[in-house]
Amino acid sequence: MSIKLTMPVFLQAITNDKETIEVSGSTVGECIDAVIKIYPALKKMLIDDKGKLHNYVGIYINGEDAFPDELKKPVNDGDTVHVLYTLAGG
Repeated sequence: MSIKLTMPVFLQAITNDKETIEVSGSTVGECIDAVIKIYPALKKMLIDDKGKLHNYVGIYINGEDAFPDELKKPVNDGDTVHVLYTLAGG
């Protein structure tokens, strides 16, 4: 199964300037694991010490919010999973 995983621009430095990476998986979590195997430095940027997404990471599947339980959401061949960061400032 081929899933397109898109990364925010500031994480593209880790992915060799690739915005979209094709991976295989049947859930969002499997796709995230697959991209981390290719680019291990992404793990600390996406996953916390408990194995969950950081609370500032958002996941969208084909443009629809995957919240809650994003990592357990199923994906289908040809889907696009968007990884987004929530930014805040003061």
